[in-house]
Amino acid sequence: MNRSHESHSAWARWLYRGLAGLFIALGAIGVILPLVPTTPFLIVAAWAAGKSSPALRRRLRAHPRYGPALVRWQDHGAVSRRAKILAITLMGASWVMLWFTVGRPWLIAMVGLFMAGLASYLASRPETAA
Repeated sequence: MNRSHESHSAWARWLYRGLAGLFIALGAIGVILPLVPTTPFLIVAAWAAGKSSPALRRRLRAHPRYGPALVRWQDHGAVSRRAKILAITLMGASWVMLWFTVGRPWLIAMVGLFMAGLASYLASRPETAA
């Protein structure tokens, strides 16, 4: 019975490690492409790394550029005002583009409701560490 638990743990560790790698790659794409976000991908990567590799999690949190935002989010649930404004503005712009390109009003409404909820949650987060 213990052996089964150990193999499940090893499998789960590899799954989390793979997720961490995937989200680090997506974050790296965000560094290159200006409209693709970086920090949200690195937040997910740090979470997955924490489940599989504490050393990788420490490296992500110590990154000179993205580490402080990860630490603020993970430790305090805080998001900078600049990040909030950028995220909400880009969500609004995405919704407007959807409005003009998709001919399904129900889909436009559903996406709008989802984005409004996400924007409200984001706006409610503290801006500095408590």
